[in-house]
Amino acid sequence: MAVFSSLSTVIPTLLICAIPAAEAFQFRSLSASSQTSHAWTTTAVRAASSGTGEEEEDDRFSTDRRSALSVLLSAGAAAAALPSPALAKSDPVSGTGAYDQTKSQPDFVQKYEDFALTDEGWSYKDVKPGAGDVKIETGDRVVFDWSGYTIGYFGRPFEAKGGPQGGAFDKDLDYSRTVIGSGTVVPGLDCALRTMKPGGIRQVVVPYGALSYPPDDLEHNRVGPKPTTFSGQRALNFVLENPRVDRTLLFNVKVVRIDKKDGKGGFIRG
Repeated sequence: MAVFSSLSTVIPTLLICAIPAAEAFQFRSLSASSQTSHAWTTTAVRAASSGTGEEEEDDRFSTDRRSALSVLLSAGAAAAALPSPALAKSDPVSGTGAYDQTKSQPDFVQKYEDFALTDEGWSYKDVKPGAGDVKIETGDRVVFDWSGYTIGYFGRPFEAKGGPQGGAFDKDLDYSRTVIGSGTVVPGLDCALRTMKPGGIRQVVVPYGALSYPPDDLEHNRVGPKPTTFSGQRALNFVLENPRVDRTLLFNVKVVRIDKKDGKGGFIRG
């Protein structure tokens, strides 16, 4: 009888979660003390008063317990069959868990049919071809202007050129510089600059992965180009660290000047 009293409090609570209200033996919202003497003990009390309570109580209790366990086991099996959500791999260096550059692009990554796709995996479209016979080689310094957008995620700018242009505002110091092959810009952009000419403007689509920003340089001090504002850096990192969005980037690049290497560690201004 003591075992029956303790189980009669626990089993109804479990069955309320697993059985529809119409089949829950008409349970009511009772306090813990009143549940002990509710429908689960009603049969036992009546049987005890008639002199055959213990036998009838054991039979009914065994049947109810088997029914309860059957329902709970069925619910557990159904829950176990549900697929578990996939988790992004954690990067051992950054520790963010968002950078996983070992996987190919997911299915939701957009395609850009009007861009020419290269063998390396980056795409481009020339807006202006540029002029001159100079060719960019490894070791040359390229002076360029740029803007960047998270084209795969609402096209938000992380570096925009919307300020005043010309005159005192158009300073050479405002431009970015990189030595080709030095690894100071993302590989996709380094490849795109190699085939450009002075004055040329090119749109470059860089997919997430080995051609994009590395996961262990969240400040973008080692590998650029680095956004010039805090809000731009935050917008860029939000996308780079989010495995649930399309992390493809778009760079608009204009080659301002090409400084050829002089073979002595310096450059000949172009």
